[in-house]
This record gives sequence, C-alpha cells and structure tokens, in this order.
Amino acid sequence: MSRWQEFQGVNAAYVAELYERFQQDPASVDPETRAMLAALPPPESAAGREPAPRAATGSMGTVDLHTVIGAVNLAECIRKYGHLAAQIDPLGKPPIGDPSLDPASHGITDDDLRRLPASLVGGSVAHGAANALDAMERLRRVYCSTTGYDYAAIFVPEEREWLRQAAEGGMFRPPIDPIDPHELLERITEVEVFERFLHRAFPGKTRFSIEGLDMMVPILDEVVADAAERGIRHVMLGMAHRGRLNVLAHVLQKPYAQILAEFKDPVKKRTAYRIDLGWTGDVKYHAGARVRVRGTDRHDVLISIAPNPSHLEAVNPVVTGMARAAATRTASGGPPVVDHDLTLPILIHGDSAFPGQGVVPETLNLARLAGYDVGGTIHIIANNQLGFTALPEESYSTSYASGLARGFKIPIVHVNADDPEACIEVARLAWAYRAKFKRDFLIDLIGYRRHGHNEGDEPSFTQPLMYQRIAAHPTVREIWAGVLRERGWIDQPGVDALVQARLKVLDDALTALEPGSDLVEPIPEEPAAGLARQVKTAVPLERLQALNEALLERPQGFKGHKKLERGRERRRAMFASHDERTVDWAAAEELALASVLEDGIAVRFTGEDVERGTFSHRHAAFRDVETGAKYVPLQSIPQARAAFEIYNSPLTENATIGFEIGYNVQEPARLVIWEAQYGDFINGAQVMIDEFLTSGRAKWGLTPSLVLLLPHGYEGQGPDHSSARPERFLQAAADINLRLANCTTAAQYFHLLRRQALLLESDPLPLVVLTPKSLLRHPLTPSAPRELAEGRFEPVLDDAEARARARAVRRIVLCSGKVYVDLVSSPHRETSSHVALVRIEQLYPFPVEELTKIVAAYPEAAEIVWLQEEPANMGAWEFVRPLLEQAVGGRYQLSYVGRPRSASPSEGSAAWHALNQRAIIEEAYGVVPAASPVPVGAQS
Repeated sequence: MSRWQEFQGVNAAYVAELYERFQQDPASVDPETRAMLAALPPPESAAGREPAPRAATGSMGTVDLHTVIGAVNLAECIRKYGHLAAQIDPLGKPPIGDPSLDPASHGITDDDLRRLPASLVGGSVAHGAANALDAMERLRRVYCSTTGYDYAAIFVPEEREWLRQAAEGGMFRPPIDPIDPHELLERITEVEVFERFLHRAFPGKTRFSIEGLDMMVPILDEVVADAAERGIRHVMLGMAHRGRLNVLAHVLQKPYAQILAEFKDPVKKRTAYRIDLGWTGDVKYHAGARVRVRGTDRHDVLISIAPNPSHLEAVNPVVTGMARAAATRTASGGPPVVDHDLTLPILIHGDSAFPGQGVVPETLNLARLAGYDVGGTIHIIANNQLGFTALPEESYSTSYASGLARGFKIPIVHVNADDPEACIEVARLAWAYRAKFKRDFLIDLIGYRRHGHNEGDEPSFTQPLMYQRIAAHPTVREIWAGVLRERGWIDQPGVDALVQARLKVLDDALTALEPGSDLVEPIPEEPAAGLARQVKTAVPLERLQALNEALLERPQGFKGHKKLERGRERRRAMFASHDERTVDWAAAEELALASVLEDGIAVRFTGEDVERGTFSHRHAAFRDVETGAKYVPLQSIPQARAAFEIYNSPLTENATIGFEIGYNVQEPARLVIWEAQYGDFINGAQVMIDEFLTSGRAKWGLTPSLVLLLPHGYEGQGPDHSSARPERFLQAAADINLRLANCTTAAQYFHLLRRQALLLESDPLPLVVLTPKSLLRHPLTPSAPRELAEGRFEPVLDDAEARARARAVRRIVLCSGKVYVDLVSSPHRETSSHVALVRIEQLYPFPVEELTKIVAAYPEAAEIVWLQEEPANMGAWEFVRPLLEQAVGGRYQLSYVGRPRSASPSEGSAAWHALNQRAIIEEAYGVVPAASPVPVGAQS
C-alpha cells in the first residue's frame, strides 16, 4: 500500500498540501517539517514501485515515516472522535471513549510525538506549539474537554473546515470573544431562584423545573442577542414543558404576576361549570407568548414561543412553518420572495422525545426542501439523561440522544450544562454557523433533572443512585459563583446578595398579586354572526373570461405535452356559452385561485402530488417536453396582486400539515391549502388536527384557517382509499371551530374557496373539503359560467325537479357528496316521483335553518331518510342524527340508509362494493324497505 494511502480523511489533503508547498519552496515550511517531507515518496508513485520508507533527519533526530503517519492519523481521530472522550456529563459518568484516541493504536508514543513538528497536527493549535505532543494536548483540550464536537457527518468541505477553525481557534470563547462573568452569574441566579421560589410558594404544583439545565436560558439569551445584531426581526421558539415557565419568564419576559396568577388558578367569579363559551384554556406550561424587544440597530425584534401540547415535539413543524411565513413576502404577483435573514426558528427538544417521536425526523427532512426551507433551525436538546423514568439505554439505539441528526448532515455539539463558558461558546457557534451557511445546528445540552418528571413525582423509586448523586451535586449557579470567587471577581456576600435580591422581587410580586385581574387569558374575539352567509363570492363574467385567457398563455417557444395542449384548447371554448355546463372541477379551482390573487390575497398550495393532482386533473405546473423548464400559470397572470406558490410535499402528513398550520396562523391573511393524495392519509396527522387545528382556538386563542382538500368517496378502492374519515372532524366540531363541506358541483367548490379567502381576516376557520375522485370528470359535476358569475355557496341544494312536483313527494332523502350522483344516475330516479333528493353540501356548521326551509316546501312528506355510503358508525350519521331529530320535530319518521356498522371503512372487493352500493341506492328510493327506521327521539 502507498505511504500516502495510510493518511486518513482530511489529513491526507493536509499533508499533500504541505508536500506541495515544500516542493515549490522548501523554505516555506519549518525545518522539522522540511526534513519529514523530504523522506516521503512523491504522492503519484505507484505502490509496486514506491521506494522503501526512509527516515527523516532534522533537529529533532531521526523519525520513521510510520511515526509521521501515526501522528497525523491520531490528530484526525481526535478531531473526529474526541467527543467520545469528552466529560460532558455533569454527574460524572465516564465518557464512552474510543481506542483510536490512544497513540498506541497508531503505533506511536508520546516520545515519538515530542520528536515531531507541531505542523503535522495542523490548524490553530499548532501555532506556537513546541512539538506535535504539545499541539496534540491542545487539540485534546478542544475536543475532549466539556464540549464534544460531533462533526463527522458533515461532508461539505467548506462547512467542515469552518467548524474546525471555529473550535480550534477559540473563535467564540474568551479571550477572543469575552464573556461578562458577573452578568452571567446574575442571569443564572434569576433562573435558579425563580424555580426555588415556586417550589417553596407552591409546593407540589407541577411546573416541570429547568433545574439541572439552567444554562438553557443564557444559551437562548446569547443566540437571540447575536441574531438581533445581524438583523433578524423575528425569533420563534418551540419547546415542550421542561423549563418552559423559566423561558417564558426570562426570555419572553412574561410578567411574574401573570405566572403567579396562573399558579393561583382563580375561577374569576364563575359559579357554574361552563365550557360552552368556546374557550377552555390550557395548563400554564403549554401556553405561548410573545415579546417585542429593541435590537442593536433600533429595529424591533419579536420573540415568540408557540403553544405546545403534551404531545412532545408536535410543535416542531408548526414553528418552522411560522418562520417560513414570517420570512416570506407576498405583496405582488408571481412567486413569493423568501428572506431567511428575517427569521430564526429555535426548537428545544427532550432527550427521549428527540429520538422517539417520528415528527422529529419528518421535520428535519423538510429543512432543505425548496417549499419548506427556513434558512436553518437551531436545535437544543434539553438532555437531562432521563425520560419520565426510562434511561437512555431504554430510549434510543444511538450513542447519543442526538444521533438521528447525523443522517441529516447537521453539526452536533455536546456540551456539559455545568460549564457556563462552554455553553456560551456553543451558543455563539450555533448562531454563527446558521448565519453563514443557512443550515440547521444542534446543541446537545447535557445536564440532569433535579426533581422528578414533575414536582410531585418521586424519581428515586426508579433511579435511586442517580438521585443520590443529584442531591449532593451543586447547582450551576454555585459552581459558577465558585469559579468567580477563585478568580477573585466576587466574594460570598456578593453571591448571597444576588440571591436575596431576586427572592425579594418574587416575594414582592406574590404579595402584590391580584389573581383575578393579573390572570390574562388570550380569549379570541368572536366574529360577527352571519358573515359566511353575507360574503359575496360571485365574479363577473368579464373578469372570469380575462383570467381564463391569461391562465392559458404560455411563454414564447414553450413546448407543452400534446395531451395537455388539447385540454387547453377546450378551456378556450369554455366561455362560448354562459349557460352550458362547461366549467369542470379543475377549471373552477384555478379560476377561484386566480380571482383570489386578483383580489390581493396570496395563496400557498402544498400537498401530496398537488402540482399535477393525484388524479391528473389539476396541472398547476407545466413542463416543457424538450427542456424540462417549469411554468406555473398562476404565477404569471398579469391580474395577480399577490404571490402564488405551489409545492409537492414529501410523503408525510404529520409534519407537513403541522408546517402549514404554523404558516397559516403566522400569516392569517394568506390562503393556505394542503391536499392529501387520498383522504384517508389524514390519519397520519391526527395529532396536528386534534391539538392545533380543531382545539387551538379553545385552548390557546389561535385562529387557524387552513384548507384541507381530502379526496373522499366510495368507489371500490378498498378500506384505505375510500374515506377521509369525516366522522373524526365532526366529533371534534363544536363552538363553530371549523367548516366541513362535501361539494357536488364545480360552482359550489368555486364559491367555497372564494368564501374561505374572503373570510380569512373577519371570520377565520379551518375548512375541510371532502373532494371528489371519479366525479372530477363526471358529466354531472361541471357548472355553467353564469353560476360562477351570479351564484354563491349554498350549504343545502334542493332537488329542482322534485320541487316542481312538491305535493307528490312523500320521502325526502338527505345525502352529501358523491352518493348523490349515484342516486340521481340510478334508473329508479325516473320512477320515483315521490322522492326528493336534497344535498347537504356543508356538514358543519350544520345548516339547520336552510334545511328546515327546504323540508317545509314538501307539505305531504312523511319520511326523512339520511343516506350515506359510509358505515353507520362512520360518516356523518351519528353527528347529524340529533340535529335532524331536533329540526324535524315529531312530524316525520327519520330513517338511516347506508352500510351497517363496521370496524373497517369499506369492503376490500370492488364487486362486493358495487353490490352494496346498488343495495343502498335501492333502499333510499324505497325499492326495498329501509333497514333501520329510527323513530324521532329514539336512542342509538
């Protein structure tokens, strides 16, 4: 093997560089290095013809080349694996260690290193070092102290070299970058005394103390201050409950009075059990907050922390979505402009949750995707080396809690939470890397948890030895105060005075507390009633025609796909008649979005295969068949007064929907849409739906207005591609917290989208649309242009044919969505003059008023049937039944027609599906008796 092949990794390049300099000018290297390089064969020598190794002779004596190679490789191993020998556990657990860090593993000794030049080690540590041993010891002090630099997964040479120079050159630590030791002591004192005070004033009350990870607050201080100096306008934090109250108090500047009032938990004169007001609130350690502070160049910096449920890590994509929204400018047509120098997301993770929760890798995967890039997130693992009761060996298979971040090429630094100076250095490094490379950075802050999982828990039941060590272990405040005393910078009375001063502030706040008035709940304002009915969504025909023409334009020389070009020609003739049903579903959607852009409302549209659409119906982006160039018509229409963006999302629901929720709540004036490949895929985002979308208003005062497009309909595709599970949204529907629609015409969809956009600021609500699949191209789905120009969204659609013979109608069939088309296409339609087919186009808020008027128009009707494709325990039946009973009173017999209760959403056989579908259609028309009549007032 060639001598050059024995050098490892970047050391091979380093030695080659030295050799090249030596060849060009031997005087450019020091004498010892010159003697060593003179003994090396040229790097291009073939292995079979390479001269035998020679000894280098210089002022340090004779050196064997194997010793040189061993020294260079040892330096490389320290740089790569030194973190394995770092003392990063404050409780004294021995480091993992690695044999490659021992000189003997490389066939060398300390005496050998003394005879070698420091230049072999390279980098800043070699400057001024007496020899390679001296340089190697300096290298160990960098990589094997209380900080572990874990960079082996960084493959970009520029990033790797910058990180190495930052660490070895002491770029972010004293004396190059000084720390104010007294200010740091004061800050740590604030953090510790706050926890001690709460522990004394509210014994046993849950607060999820930060104690053991106190340096988290100074780390955040440092990152925020550095970011503000660089012009960041908005810092966005996401974290679970560990240490959250301390961060709220000291980083978000939440008043002590407000926090103490939450501990008092006043009922504010409520004398009855009331949760029917649309506001329930949440526990204090889930709450969000925001504060505006003054930056160094006089611009304001907004610091906010998103509310987070007890589903650990769920907030991660929400925060990154918020950051993307705040960094995006949408005030003009075309694609939006994203400025990553405006926002900084910071995510604080738990050491068990980071490797354990799937939303973490989902969120990390978004970081470098064009539609989700936020210019880098700073991650901090609040690592107390313990889950609730589970130890690391029970929680993750990697060497560190941070292990999975390696796969995403994220620099990781493990730091001992009891070394304040090291923590500050790492905080500065994290921000500087993010600012330079616009990539994620991870700080693994390793500490401990002074109390149990919560303050009422007894941790010594499961970790008796660990908690014996913790009980005897000094706090980081005590440790840092001791350092300052040793340096002669403070005495013990000065340390005690700081503690007493902070206790007095808190005691005074508690004494002056007025819980009833100091407790401020973020209850959102209720919108005015009836706004959804009043909004005007019609668009004049002239506008629609002009938009359609603009959407059909292509760049000069653009070569589109022939099949798509034929569809384009059909679109040109769409407005030839204003009364023929020529506007299909895709055209209605595109015209709705174009008109919204013309109204000055920006649109963000993401989801699974949304550019083309799962069913190849949308084609929002075209590709030139010769060049592959991409063209998005909605980004090119001259009428647009706001930006449009559309991105295919990765094949994940939890993180992508969380991201869009965050984007939406951050910029509520933009129309944000997410589409599933199939509606049942929404199952993968149930945490986001339950925690943020449907209950966020009641718990935290959020006002989401995200649109979810979920393909739904029973067409024989099996249990997994039939249902968007509307029953789950209906189960969560209360206090007018969402809208759920199941449209059957293109015009209805057009008006629904426009209504949503026009209500964004006055009456924002999430909109869930059960979108069609086969109906996308069904001849009954298209609408006439006049319906877009003169109509509005109708929550209930009457049966126009039956209305003409209203007195003949005895049975009213209520249904929603695609099953209506099956009904109206049935041969029984023509022979069933006694049946009226009424479509419920909006399932929530349920249109009781509109339905009651329609039912009253059939004076001879005696029976109302609810028809659905879904099993009885799914779909809308169990939600609408009590509402129908209340609406129809005792006048009508109420019956259910549909599939019986089932554990599975649908049949797995297409033939079985067709048989059952035909049976429920016949039953709805009364060809066979209804299987389950339900007398009004009967119990389920």
